Amino acid sequence: MILLDITDKMDKTIENLGKRFATVRAGRANPSSLDGIMVEYYGAMTPLKQLATISVPEARQLLIKPFDKSCLSAIEKAILASNLGYNPGNDGETIRIVIPELTEERRRELAKQVKAIAEDAKVSIRNIRHEGLEEVEKAELPEDEEKGMEKDIQDLVNEYNKKIEDSLKEKEQELLTV
Repeated sequence: MILLDITDKMDKTIENLGKRFATVRAGRANPSSLDGIMVEYYGAMTPLKQLATISVPEARQLLIKPFDKSCLSAIEKAILASNLGYNPGNDGETIRIVIPELTEERRRELAKQVKAIAEDAKVSIRNIRHEGLEEVEKAELPEDEEKGMEKDIQDLVNEYNKKIEDSLKEKEQELLTV
């Protein structure tokens, strides 16, 4: 039971890592890079994806078509304020974002950002291990079972850290490939 809980939590950590990696752009247009943008819409902060459809008409272009044209300028302001380095173009009905080619310096910056995200995931895995070991102690199992559980938990930690490292290498490769 304890191992199932730990595995479930670690799977969620890996899933979260994938989502966070998806928000780091790699020179290609990716609608998920706009996932964190909140737009002020009638006084309430609303996620951009609830206000508009976001499509990729070309490899390096995003097209944002709001459901309500009155929020175009608010969407544009939110994109500029997001610090993603995007320069939105507003034609009165839609917003086009041309994704600039990544410079070598920007690629290295993004690689550092990806490493930090991966390190956060590893910290999360270590915290899950710590919680699991506490659960094993509380269960008051016989000593040999307790040692076996601790070894199983450590094996899980090693397995999930390897998954994080593999994801990190893959994302870094994607970022540093011109």
